[in-house]
Amino acid sequence: MTSDLFAKERLLFTPVTPDIDAIPVIFAFPNEYTVGITSLGYQVVWATLATRADLQVSRLFTDISETLPRNPEILGFSMSWELDYVNILNLLESLGIPIKSDLRQDNHPIVFGGGPVLTANPEPYADFFDVVLLGDGENLLNDFVNTYKEVRNADRETQLKALAQVPGIYVPSLYEVEYKYDDGEIKSIKPISSDIPAQIQKQTYRGNTLSASTVVTEKAAWENIFMVEVVRSCPEMCRFCLASYLTLPFRTASLNDSLVPAIEKGLKVTNRLGLLGASVTQHPEFETLLEYINQPKYEDVRLSIASVRTNTVTEELAKTLAQRGTKSLTIAVESGSEKVRKIINKKLEQEDIIKAGENAKKGGLKGLKLYGMVGIPGETSEDLDETVKMMQNLKKAAPGIRFTLGCSTFVPKAHTPFQWFGVNKEAEKRLKFLQKKLKPQGIDFRPESYNWSIIQTLLSRGDRRLSRLLELTRNFGDSLGSYKRAFKELKGQIPPLDFYVYQNWSTEQILPWNHLQGPLPQSTLQKHLNEAVDSHQLTVNS
Repeated sequence: MTSDLFAKERLLFTPVTPDIDAIPVIFAFPNEYTVGITSLGYQVVWATLATRADLQVSRLFTDISETLPRNPEILGFSMSWELDYVNILNLLESLGIPIKSDLRQDNHPIVFGGGPVLTANPEPYADFFDVVLLGDGENLLNDFVNTYKEVRNADRETQLKALAQVPGIYVPSLYEVEYKYDDGEIKSIKPISSDIPAQIQKQTYRGNTLSASTVVTEKAAWENIFMVEVVRSCPEMCRFCLASYLTLPFRTASLNDSLVPAIEKGLKVTNRLGLLGASVTQHPEFETLLEYINQPKYEDVRLSIASVRTNTVTEELAKTLAQRGTKSLTIAVESGSEKVRKIINKKLEQEDIIKAGENAKKGGLKGLKLYGMVGIPGETSEDLDETVKMMQNLKKAAPGIRFTLGCSTFVPKAHTPFQWFGVNKEAEKRLKFLQKKLKPQGIDFRPESYNWSIIQTLLSRGDRRLSRLLELTRNFGDSLGSYKRAFKELKGQIPPLDFYVYQNWSTEQILPWNHLQGPLPQSTLQKHLNEAVDSHQLTVNS
């Protein structure tokens, strides 16, 4: 089974033969192979490690692995989804490694983690990792390995202190968190000694060669797809959006030096091409890129594009996608209410949304999927009526197209201006209201689980006291009921669920990630928050 999956891989890089004294490394994805191998981040990090002769890298997934070293010195996890922490703990146990970092000895590997979940807020998982890599891996990964090599033969404490000096490397055990009381707010977050930096700055790669697939396989969740990152971050800066704020500044891949060579290489091994990025169509040379893909030599290429900005859906784009095997396109509108879109800084007019539907139809697409959200601060029931009206108007403007509205609950995210807001307790009712109104009109309404949004909020705003809770819920199962049961068991030792999920937080209080510096300082985020609060009479504690 194992060899069969790995045998199907077509590599777009050449792994090197490791040196005799190469460092034995396990690089794990805490989910099944088909999911992990579809992650562009995982692919790129693996290729980076596998092209270093001073490392001997083995891959590990929850269902299969390459031959693993008996005494690994480094064990890395790429974490893309919050609930994968359960699989991380299971994998650690299966390898005979204590799940808590403070129980590991010199003979255990340095356990590191990276990826979007940990870069946003590693604190709920802090006790499980020796090291967290914050931000873009392009330079950080090699800095990490090079520093480890310098202290390879030292004791664990010396190794961790040396690694903590590298910009972007966070060693949670070297920071002490004090609380006002056991189940109260944070009082302070300080390094345990003066030689440890008080703040860790997330690393930002500023080059114009972005990521592209390093492996193509029919066993991936997106079968045989070659992915290329067209842009990184998003210039729109919607106030709730982690994908924009956490990854600033907006960067674009060079068309001639990066995108075209990567696509040429990828299309030699497959005819499926995926263009990735939070706002792909905002690449300044996107039309030229489309023209390039429209060449006769690529006429059998099937093209997929990640979510695109609504007002960039042209008839030409829809036509190109329809001709390349794409049946529908995804746009994020958040709400049918102009007022709500202004609150979140979504620069989008009603006519842009209608035009996107018309152009999708004219270009020959069969469907248009919209992303919406309920529970945004300042939203009222009238704003939900506006969303219903928007969907009705779209149906009238582009009859015959299948419209889908995927809808989630607003979840506050670290390093965004809306991190201080809690979840709206009316959100679940609002999802049901939209379902009731839209289903009879033949609109495919797909609400994201409200309970999942609650768990997501807990983990996105959590502090390191939650590690005890996570260990308990792992044994109970990952339903909301399990989390509530764990909160009951830990009553008085950690704050209640309400504190993390529903409360608006004061802009004066110390946030769990205050010592982790994102692209913008807290003062700037607060300024962006105040703009929303002042313009729309929102209430947030101050």
